[in-house]
Amino acid sequence: MEETLFTVNNVWMMICTALVFLMHLGFSLLEIGLTRQKNTINILFKNVFIICIGLILYALVGFNLMYPGSFIAGIIPDYFVDLFGLTSPENGLTAEYADGGYTFWTDFLFQGMFAATAATIVSGAVAERIKLGAFMIFTIVYVGLVYPIVGSWKWGAGWLDELGFYDFAGSTLVHSVGGWAALVAVWLLGARLGKFKKDGSVGAIPGHNMPFATAGVFILWLGWFGFNGGSVLSADPGATSLVLVTTCVAAASGGMSAFLVSLFKYKQFDLSMFLNGILGGLVGITAGADLMSVTDSIVIGFIAGGLIVLGVSLVDRMKLDDPVGAIAVHLICGIWGTLAVGIFGDLASWEQLGYQAIGVVSIGVTCLVSAYAIIKTLKSTTGIRVSKEEEQEGLDIHEHGMDAYPDFRLNQH
Repeated sequence: MEETLFTVNNVWMMICTALVFLMHLGFSLLEIGLTRQKNTINILFKNVFIICIGLILYALVGFNLMYPGSFIAGIIPDYFVDLFGLTSPENGLTAEYADGGYTFWTDFLFQGMFAATAATIVSGAVAERIKLGAFMIFTIVYVGLVYPIVGSWKWGAGWLDELGFYDFAGSTLVHSVGGWAALVAVWLLGARLGKFKKDGSVGAIPGHNMPFATAGVFILWLGWFGFNGGSVLSADPGATSLVLVTTCVAAASGGMSAFLVSLFKYKQFDLSMFLNGILGGLVGITAGADLMSVTDSIVIGFIAGGLIVLGVSLVDRMKLDDPVGAIAVHLICGIWGTLAVGIFGDLASWEQLGYQAIGVVSIGVTCLVSAYAIIKTLKSTTGIRVSKEEEQEGLDIHEHGMDAYPDFRLNQH
């Protein structure tokens, strides 16, 4: 019976790993749908690069950094030997490894899928004007070092874990980590040509394929069942079913809220807001999906959806250009979801809210400083922005020598 349960748990974790992997297709479709056709191949190339280099980096360095076993002052992973590479411990393939939840290799692969997500968040925010080489260098450093070290503070039993900070599946540790970097990158890059007019008004730059964007969101919603469901770290029927329900209703509530708030604010039925509201609800519930009642989840998702509409408007007023709304979805709703753990659910208390705030601030400052150092260095050396001509004519032709739609070449400017 014990061996059967171990096998069932491990198979569930592998299914969840596959679902999280599928999210990278969702991100790809969402990004290309919300941007212009002349940059489609560039965005797809970045997303393929992210998952490939992310898995390699996580295997060589990231997994060991994130789960070091011991720390210096609870902050710096204590690794002087055995940092590089991946070797299963003696009990890695037995039920002893993770209380019968999964094997060492399943553990690595599941966590590795999470690692690449942080860079994917940045990809959408900087779309249509960043140099591909600069983005790739940023991804290597940020995913290879910053993400696993920050993640180790909670998930690797570091100082935030000892403090009492709680983040079930990564509202802060995954989504805000990517969101903070996206904020810095968008600021240092500057807006796309035509985004902000001389009179200060915002120029709309519509995406070229809303069916792709819609398909991307539905794939992401499906993938989130693995993202949150797998974070139970076993196939426990009660815990897993609760997490899937809270995740699903928060997504639905976030979508409805964003649709209603945008309708009230702009008097239009805005599909892009509806879609991002769903994602905002998903990000918002991720920190406490295992702690919330159905009613709590609906409220958390509903607030997240409203924050999407207000957040997108705020980013525009700050003269920051985020083509896919990544800052509102992943940063703002990531912060909200993390703080919500102290307001709703099983851990709700002023003390817990304080712990959650400390986690948000400490990780935020670390990510801001790290992202600024990486991107500012690149800006001062190789440069991070393509030329005006390249941006106008499209990155597909200039950086890839290819056209995503060669038989349907339309006005692309």
